[in-house]
Amino acid sequence: MHIKIIGSAAGGGFPQWNCNYRLSRAARDGVAGVQPRTQSSLAASADGHGWVLFNASPDIRQQIAATAQLQPQTGSPLRSTPIRAIVLTNGDVDHIAGLLSLRERQPFAIYATSQVLAALDANSIFNVLDPEIVPRRTLDIPGETDIEDAEGNATGIRVEAFAVPGKIALYLEDARRPDANFGSDEGDTIAVRLVGDTPENSAFYIPGCARIDNALRNRLAGAACLLFDGTLYTDDEMITSGVGTKTGARMGHIAMSGKTGSIAGLEGVPISRRIFVHINNTNPVLDESSAEHAAVQAAGWEIGFDGMEVEL
Repeated sequence: MHIKIIGSAAGGGFPQWNCNYRLSRAARDGVAGVQPRTQSSLAASADGHGWVLFNASPDIRQQIAATAQLQPQTGSPLRSTPIRAIVLTNGDVDHIAGLLSLRERQPFAIYATSQVLAALDANSIFNVLDPEIVPRRTLDIPGETDIEDAEGNATGIRVEAFAVPGKIALYLEDARRPDANFGSDEGDTIAVRLVGDTPENSAFYIPGCARIDNALRNRLAGAACLLFDGTLYTDDEMITSGVGTKTGARMGHIAMSGKTGSIAGLEGVPISRRIFVHINNTNPVLDESSAEHAAVQAAGWEIGFDGMEVEL
């Protein structure tokens, strides 16, 4: 299985268009060791020819332009794509808005939970993707699904989907209840396991997760690769950086550091390779010279970047 990170940043990307925080300034100024990143997405292929995307970020056109494997191939029809299907892990704008850029009557399939499909159905703008051409298919959770293209042909990619602690999409929150946390354990946010030929060859993609419990630790044990929510380094990072008022927990994201963070929570779990993705523009690990970046590496984690590849 071929896996490629095509977007490693959280919503807004890095640098975010309106962000003047020191890290975004450094990225714009071309400071060494501070790499720009596009918004969260992953591509996977069983044969190196047909590809399945996991999430469709607002940066999808840029991501396709930067990834030769996702572009129309020499000798293909005048309108064509190697993208066979898209699997959505939640209904966040940074994971679904890119669907609107794929509206050129090109066949591919969309897979998502019933909650996410309901959000698409409720917003008529997504009808630019004619369901007769771009079928929408339900992912059962928990359960395994063979991902097929629009015509029902096998892609060779099989996924196991299961709910993880998260929250409903921001645009679905009730503005009349500003103090509610809108957390959800019922499938508004899911994890996917890309099923390999053996359990040890499986990879997990979890770009959003609010906390780690024993059930999740047990699922991850023995995995070849984990691509995990790296939104924030500390839970109060948005607040202390001066760019926001919400904690990571309120946004449905676990912090990397701290006693209840992901590094501590997954310590001792046998995982061959562990990579942080979905990294927010305030996270100090984006600076490769930072103490936080060094601490993450010392704990056995990698910081994902656009174009990073994993072979299983």
